[in-house]
Amino acid sequence: MRKGFTRKPDPGPVEVKKVKNYITPDGLRRLVDERRFLLTRERPAVTQVVSWAASNGDRSENADYQYGKRRLREIDRRIRFLTKRIDAAEVVDPERPRTGQAATRAFFGATVRYANAAGTERVVSIVGTDEVDLKRDHISWVSPLARALMKAAAGDRVVLHAPGGTENLDVLEVCYKRIPVEPFREPPGAESSSKAQPAGVPHPDEG
Repeated sequence: MRKGFTRKPDPGPVEVKKVKNYITPDGLRRLVDERRFLLTRERPAVTQVVSWAASNGDRSENADYQYGKRRLREIDRRIRFLTKRIDAAEVVDPERPRTGQAATRAFFGATVRYANAAGTERVVSIVGTDEVDLKRDHISWVSPLARALMKAAAGDRVVLHAPGGTENLDVLEVCYKRIPVEPFREPPGAESSSKAQPAGVPHPDEG
């Protein structure tokens, strides 16, 4: 006897857990400024170039048209990425007054001074993944170093498990202060720049 088919009950929509994007106020401002630039200046400028190039004949052999379309896709992908990061942002202000262990132990937004076994000291600030700047010693909160320092206080010894091996670090100081993030700046060669406009294409700011 053939076994009858049994339909499994519909579990309903699967709830997707929203991953928080921990970020400092300055870091969020940079993301917002970049998205605004792309939406209000760069995308309109590139769209204008594409329209101008399309009016010049065969699009299949039109380098300006092909480049413009490719650039529009890149801009749209970046805008979608920035929007997701901004929507998921969980802003943590390092300057916010803290009490108890939150003021003396390393958490997101902390600036930590530590020394390795050789006595070499280094100061790092724990920031979001969108704010990493190794030139300024801004490290991601999910990096091996930040994970090793998390919850440590001055006087603690922590163990850093890195790809290069294991290392003991002595925490010398933990403090909370403003972490200056490099602000967004218009990239060189942006299409919205007047210098980048092809001949015959009006600047997007022109009425």
